Amino acid sequence: MKPTATLYRMVTPEHICPFGLKSRALLRRKGFKLEDHKLSSREQTDAFKKEHNVDTTPQTFIGGERIGGYDELRSYFGLPQEGSEGTSYTPVIAIFASCFLLALAAVWASGISLVSPRTLEVFVALSMTVLAIQKLQDLTAFSNQFITYDLLSMRFVRYAYVYPFAEAYAGIAMLAGLSAWLVSPVALVIGSLGAVSVIKAVYIDKRELKCACVGGNSNVPLGFISLTENLFMVGAAIWMWVK
Repeated sequence: MKPTATLYRMVTPEHICPFGLKSRALLRRKGFKLEDHKLSSREQTDAFKKEHNVDTTPQTFIGGERIGGYDELRSYFGLPQEGSEGTSYTPVIAIFASCFLLALAAVWASGISLVSPRTLEVFVALSMTVLAIQKLQDLTAFSNQFITYDLLSMRFVRYAYVYPFAEAYAGIAMLAGLSAWLVSPVALVIGSLGAVSVIKAVYIDKRELKCACVGGNSNVPLGFISLTENLFMVGAAIWMWVK
């Protein structure tokens, strides 16, 4: 029989601790009988922290032994930490996978065969648009990261602020079916400059940088993914002219 777990977490009219809720859910999933103590004021919380000589809440006790906060509770159960630091391809995988499924859905709804050039066109256009949205959420953060490796932005900083808008325009225009003469030059220029910049920074200069492809402050490493994004744009531009 499992020992009783006791959880102390902050729940006030102004604030409900998310890590307290996660700790409670984890303990319940693990089948513990739970004593859930809510600290309903800042004074109660401060008194609890002083009594147990801890700096934060929530705090979990199992069988009378203090385990600690949510991170320590996950470690106690042998679980990996959430939101771990370090490089990760998760954001771009999520974007590309979602855009591919959206492209399939859009093509299916239009009655076109899924195995057709149109599926790839829609996928590339959606990917460009969503990646542009990621950048536009915080232009300052994006530019701070982008200018560290983009060759044109290093000389003309304002290009870093123009780039996401140009990418969004190219993606939306492709979806709208605008003339290749209105879309291809933009996609070709920003895609080619981006590809050359990534190749120089990563494969020639051997620099270890974070990619601004999904917005500033991302932990996506600069390299194959960013190069793929730019080659998508170059390929789309050439395809539209050929078509």
